[in-house]
Amino acid sequence: MLVSAASVWEIATKVRLGKLDVEMEVVKNFVAYLDRERFETVPVTAEHGIRAGLLPGPHKDPFDRMLIAQAQVENVPIVSNDRALDGYGVRRLW
Repeated sequence: MLVSAASVWEIATKVRLGKLDVEMEVVKNFVAYLDRERFETVPVTAEHGIRAGLLPGPHKDPFDRMLIAQAQVENVPIVSNDRALDGYGVRRLW
């Protein structure tokens, strides 16, 4: 299972802002949880950043745009229930 660094960033941001009801310790130990489950982190690269920045369309969430770009560049599906991602030519699971 791949987990985007952008997803980890979004989770930490939402916890900090009080928009996600998770203990701060979970965020601080998130990498250890990923390691324990043998999940691989996908870093954000310059190629991902360029692709995300140039994506067409109305989707404004920068985290989602990064996930779309990473899925396109790495040719992997996205696990999400957000149907707004469907118009970007990536395979969405869920």
